[in-house]
Parts: sequence; C-alpha cells; structure tokens
Amino acid sequence: MSYVEMPGAKVPIRMWTDPATVEDVALRQLQNVATLPWIKGLAVMPDVHYGKGATVGSVIAMRGAVCPAAVGVDIGCGMSAVRTSLTANDLPGDLSRLRSRIEQVIPVGRGMHDSPVDPGRFHGVATAGWDDFWGRFDGVAEAVKFRHDRAEKQMGTLGSGNHYLEVCLDQSDSVWLTLHSGSRNIGKELAEHHIGVAQKLPHNQDLVDRDLAVFVSDTPQMAAYRHDLFWAQEYAKYNRMLMMALLKDVIRKEFKKAKPTFEPEISCHHNYVAEERYDGMDLLVTRKGAIRAGSGEFGIIPGSMGTSSYIVKGLGNEKAFNSASHGAGRRMSRNAAKRRFSTKDLEEQTRGVECRKDSGVLDEIPGAYKNIDQVMEQQRDLVEVVAKLKQFICVKG
Repeated sequence: MSYVEMPGAKVPIRMWTDPATVEDVALRQLQNVATLPWIKGLAVMPDVHYGKGATVGSVIAMRGAVCPAAVGVDIGCGMSAVRTSLTANDLPGDLSRLRSRIEQVIPVGRGMHDSPVDPGRFHGVATAGWDDFWGRFDGVAEAVKFRHDRAEKQMGTLGSGNHYLEVCLDQSDSVWLTLHSGSRNIGKELAEHHIGVAQKLPHNQDLVDRDLAVFVSDTPQMAAYRHDLFWAQEYAKYNRMLMMALLKDVIRKEFKKAKPTFEPEISCHHNYVAEERYDGMDLLVTRKGAIRAGSGEFGIIPGSMGTSSYIVKGLGNEKAFNSASHGAGRRMSRNAAKRRFSTKDLEEQTRGVECRKDSGVLDEIPGAYKNIDQVMEQQRDLVEVVAKLKQFICVKG
C-alpha cells in the first residue's frame, strides 16, 4: 500500500497502515508529536503501536532538536543477520544441544561475561576504533561513569524482553544466524539521565506531553546528549558484532566437519537518531521502532519467536524518510499477553522451534504480535524482500 495522510498540527502524519487499526493512545501520541515546534515530518510504519515516550514504529524528522524519550531507553537497539554455508541437510535431529551451547557462550537476561570479551580474538572482526570508542567513555554523563566495568562485561550479551538469538532457514534451505539487541544497561541509564535533564528545561514546560521534551541545537545540554547518544549507538553496534562473533564460534565448533563459512554481516539500528538531509534541510531523524531503508540498503524485519523474519533491501522512499518497519509490532501489551495466553498456547504457537516455552517468556508469544506478512504487504513501496527466514532455534533472555 501507499501511505494514508492524516492532518497534524504542524505537519501531516503519513501512515503506512490503516489508521482505524491503530490504538487511540498511539494516535494521540502521534498527534502530540505533530505539535512540536521543531518538527518537519512524521512517518508512521505498519508495525505502529503505543510506546513509552513516543509511538513505536514512528519516524520523526526535526530541525535543530531531538527528543530523547522518542529515541527510547534502548539506544541503538537493532538487528544483525548472517547467511552461512550450512544447509538444512547439515542439521542434527536434536537441536537442544546447539541451543544449550549458544546459551552457555552468550549471557542472556541481566547476565554478563566474567571478564570483558576481547574482539581481537576473533578472526575477521573489525577492531579499528575500539580503543577510541572506550576512550570516549570519559566524556559520558558523570551520573553513569561508575557503570564502566559493568558496561565492559555486558558487551557481547543479549539482554531480555524481545531480544533474541535465532538460527533460521531461508526458502532455499540455507542456514542464517540472526540476533536482536541494543546498548544494554549503559544505554538505558544514559537515556534515563538525559530524559530527566530535558524535562526540566524551560523551553519544554508548555509542551502537550512532558515525554516529548527536547534538546535544541547550540546548547550544552544538546551537545552532552549527542555525545552520549552516538556513543551508546556505537556500543549497541559493537555489542551485536561481538555476539555474532561468539555465535559464529559456536557454529564452527558444532559443525566442524561441514567447515562453515559466513557471508558479510547485515546490521541495522531501529532505535536511533541520524543526521540526514531532506528538502534542502539538515534534519535530525529519529527512528523509534523503524529501520533505515535507503535505496539498495539491506535491513532486517523480524516477526516473533514463532513466525517468519525478512531480509530486505530498501527502496529509498523519501516520503517515509527512507525508512521501514522494525518488525511485526505488538498488537497487545506484555501484561495483556500474560492475561490472554497460557504456556500451553505458547507451546502450540512455537511448535517446531527449539526455544523456551515457560511463563517467563509468555509475553513474547507470537499471538501478542501483528501478522508479519500483512505488515510486509503494507510496506511494498518501502522495501523489497531478499529472503524469508523461519527460525528453528530461538534463544530468549
């Protein structure tokens, strides 16, 4: 489908979904965003749903301002995917051992490594800029500097919630590795610190929603946020890179006879800010639950722990600020999912997938998410599908 345009106070709201299917609270959030004095455009992806601070599945383009709550607390959260040389014929009948090996090597939930992982130990992992990256930690907000050691040990770990590691097959029976994670606790604490700072600034006192408090250009608060924001986005990128290196190591050891090789990694943020130019203006584009889908750029759009995921190539649709959805998107809250479904439902909906099937991941049940195939259909003018994947192992925190 093409987009539907709804009126907004300062800019129209372009929606790649039927507005009638969007919750009232999410529509209200979008209308509130469209009132911001600095806004130059708002695009809404088909996975749109209510979120803390701002709507998940929204692309907010502003001039000279950025809203930290619209970025969210998992700064730089995103996806990575790698196609391997393995095929379905290489797989064992019992997948539980492989899942266990992955869980032994990559800490999940609130876990961390006993000591920091050295990226130099992995063949082919780009380590240029690593020392400079950690050197820039000296410039982050004083309030979180005491978290340095924890941040080092959490580098290369999964986290919880909707974060996961998966081993999948595409439609030609090739094995893929995919993972979803962000900037861990350090990103969360940096975000919460700056959201608190923004909400106290005088220019934000008359906003319709205090969660939409912004930093504006040429102020010390904006400079401090930009430093920490871009550092946390880089942390998230390195975190996924290290996890993928650890995952490849597991695959090499478990499939020694097959001597697996790996294609170049596809990686994309979906909670982040980028400096981009549209209509002759330099804008700060915030994608919250959205990926960049510039012409020819690869991206990853997952479904849920029991459904398909897609490797895509962007079509460069500037009406959407070169963006696409970050996944299927939730159709109900976590609490609603726990009330609605049972562990028996979870077992049924994840049949054929080697994964947790207990109450601890019930809020991630596929039935809590929108239909990924319908979401893909609604954004045919944003991306083209390169590969359709189906997981056979899913590791959750």
